Amino acid sequence: MAVHVKALRGVALLCLAAASVAVPGYAGATTLTILQSEPPRSMDPADQGATFTGNVLMPMYEGLVTRGEDLKLHPGLATKWTVSDDGLTWTFDLREGVKFHDGSDFNAESAAKSFHRLMDEKLGLAGAGRLRPLLKTVEAADPKTLKIELTRNYPAFLDLLASPQAMIVSPSEAEKGDLNRVASGTGPFKFVEWSSGDHVLEEVNPDYWGEKPSVDQLKWTWSAEQSVMNMALQTGDADIVNPLPPVFAASIENNPDLKLVTGNGSAVFWVALNVQQKPLDKVEVRQALNYATDRDALVKALLHGYGTPADSPLAPIPPYHLDGPQPYPYDIDKAKALLEKAGVPDGFTMSVAVQEPEANIAEALQGMWAKIGVKLDIRRLESGVWTKAAFNDPEAKKADNLGSVVASWSSGGFNPDQQLRPLYDTSSWAPSGANLGFYSSKELDDLLDTAASTAEPAKRKELYDQAQKIVNTDAPMVLLYVTKDLVGVKKGVDGVWLIPGGDIRATYATKSSN
Repeated sequence: MAVHVKALRGVALLCLAAASVAVPGYAGATTLTILQSEPPRSMDPADQGATFTGNVLMPMYEGLVTRGEDLKLHPGLATKWTVSDDGLTWTFDLREGVKFHDGSDFNAESAAKSFHRLMDEKLGLAGAGRLRPLLKTVEAADPKTLKIELTRNYPAFLDLLASPQAMIVSPSEAEKGDLNRVASGTGPFKFVEWSSGDHVLEEVNPDYWGEKPSVDQLKWTWSAEQSVMNMALQTGDADIVNPLPPVFAASIENNPDLKLVTGNGSAVFWVALNVQQKPLDKVEVRQALNYATDRDALVKALLHGYGTPADSPLAPIPPYHLDGPQPYPYDIDKAKALLEKAGVPDGFTMSVAVQEPEANIAEALQGMWAKIGVKLDIRRLESGVWTKAAFNDPEAKKADNLGSVVASWSSGGFNPDQQLRPLYDTSSWAPSGANLGFYSSKELDDLLDTAASTAEPAKRKELYDQAQKIVNTDAPMVLLYVTKDLVGVKKGVDGVWLIPGGDIRATYATKSSN
């Protein structure tokens, strides 16, 4: 069996090496090869919500605003903006002389059409839910002025506009219905091809309005095999590996021919519990699972120390993270007492869906929870199958007898509403959102609405503190850990930077021959 695994890894490396060869017509072009742990899900920025898909798309698309290397918001396709006193109407002055990759003009009308796609529920765009509830009207006041009226005051609206889902797409390509397979934006790189099992290739946009990139091509490849990711960086088949598996971080850091780029992560890993399934419908059972989880051991064994135990549904990034002691320290006796109180002193059996690369998380939990009599049935699933299972509605999960899902989520740490609302608001029940366990609390829903429309920082902080306490107490999830962002980079590659949560920016990276 070991020989078979070794052979498979060898084949994967050969395929990756083949993918690094430039396509015909680009002999001598400077190609930056970026290896990620999963393939992209779509070339349409609004029809996806995956961090690593967003990384592939961002060089080809732009939004009204952009987040810079200083992690602050800057003008993008909008040069400036104003907001009405009531916070409901935003007016954007748009950049002139910009063209989409298909040659059509960018203007207020095309920008409005891009937002209208997000507002159209019939299109069923997977990432539109982040913005659709906020958008009341979007219209072109004139060719270079866009007006957006919100349904409610939302001070963090600009943060949403910097997300991949808000990127402006070519109306003509959108009308053709090709955006799932062919990207068309205004960015510094243009789409060339997507070979589904192999790579996405992007080339420099010669008509780009702004600063031109230093490299000619970006080639995105993927592998879920940790050993393949490490070997590709060691052999030079990949210039950048994201995320670098923590098990290899120390060796990369000590290798003079490689670099380890690190960042404060915002990806919270958790187990979403199906609160409609017995006995998970009892808060004591959910709390018991939290007490039975040794987070320090998970960080040490699975992350090799490159992470922190999760103590809140928000990542430990100021200013909104709830500071204080761990709400669920590892306490087997406490866990057993809670199960007895819930009427299941001998434990129970539950299932968990997990993507194959993260099966080690479920296996670790299986051992921990066995100490309180909980038998964990692990369902290892390929990415696409996992997505379908995880985002099934309540009836489908009941029929599937699926009790829990191992998942992670990151909003980048800038907007707590986008970390809490998608996962815990009643309106976010799967499949329309990422509330995978169908948790519902009117108190929390009301708090999130109030906090999202509150501009005063101290009051906003107070409201989000209350929200985190409610989620921690109700325990619709088992908190696990927050990963540290780790990226492996080959010597001679510079200008790679990170946004908390696994977002990598290599658009203006440079690559020398050294």
